[in-house]
Amino acid sequence: GGRSAAGRPDRPASRVMRAPTDVAAGLRAAVATTVRGKPEAVDLAVATLLAGGHLLVEDLPGTGKTLLARSLAAAIGGRFGRVQCTPDLLPTDITGTSVHQPSTGEWQFRPGPLFANVVLVDEVNRASPRTQAALLQPMEEHHVTVDGTTWSLPEPFLVIATQNPFGQVGTFPLPESQLDRFALVLSLGLPDRGAEREILTGHGGVGVLDHVQAVTSPEELVEVQRAVAGLYVADPIVEYLLDLVAATRADPRLSHGVSPRVSTGLIGLARGRAAGFAVLAAALVLAAALRGLAGAGALTGSAWACSMTLGESGVSTTSSSVSSFSPFLKLFMP
Repeated sequence: GGRSAAGRPDRPASRVMRAPTDVAAGLRAAVATTVRGKPEAVDLAVATLLAGGHLLVEDLPGTGKTLLARSLAAAIGGRFGRVQCTPDLLPTDITGTSVHQPSTGEWQFRPGPLFANVVLVDEVNRASPRTQAALLQPMEEHHVTVDGTTWSLPEPFLVIATQNPFGQVGTFPLPESQLDRFALVLSLGLPDRGAEREILTGHGGVGVLDHVQAVTSPEELVEVQRAVAGLYVADPIVEYLLDLVAATRADPRLSHGVSPRVSTGLIGLARGRAAGFAVLAAALVLAAALRGLAGAGALTGSAWACSMTLGESGVSTTSSSVSSFSPFLKLFMP
């Protein structure tokens, strides 16, 4: 190929990016090949990916947490990394470390498992607080700093952390500064009878993981994430979200109010969810808020489990009634 006027090699023409709705539909279908009977969980995981956020999955062992992460990595044609957390895990075990090369006398950086597109951090609450803190910079900035040198992580970059809500002996609860790095908290739950039948008969689960086809590429997905981040949100939707956020800071049934980082993540998550619908409804914002606020640690157990009135915002709902909100507001209105 030739060179540009600036002397750089000409880049091959990139193919036209598909609509975010098409990419979202393809990702959901690909992941559902293995994760059977959990369409809502798959939708939320894809929305988190499109929004450029991170996911915390709280569930029992064997419910498909690892399968979800590996399926997402396969569906985007990206690299998968895994960290199995233990109390003696060191920060450099996940970020990477510098190794001395006697033959050259130089130090060579060896990347850790964080250098992947989808990273599963399994049983994150079993890692020490020091190691948990090593995730803050990568999750927020998509960089790691080792021995004074900063290294960029691959794009897109999604962390799926897991923890077992039972058996807390020997664990280190995630601090609030870590919790609000996650766009939402998710529970897969046990499969229903039909889904478990499909898993047992080889029509779902780990047995068909190798059949998950890449429906996009990391390069296209980065473009889709940028498009999703730029989606127009009408003023009434913004005001609606601000009411919800303000309510968390005033209602005594919530343990604490959320930070601006959480509200920014919530609107991003709502955009990611809307990529599958072409419109952004108040119901989608509320669903994102309930999930995200639980992930940020703002909701107490009773507030999450029961019907609740969010402060003085005038919004009364339960987690099962979010689909009843209307009307839909078009996302692309000027």
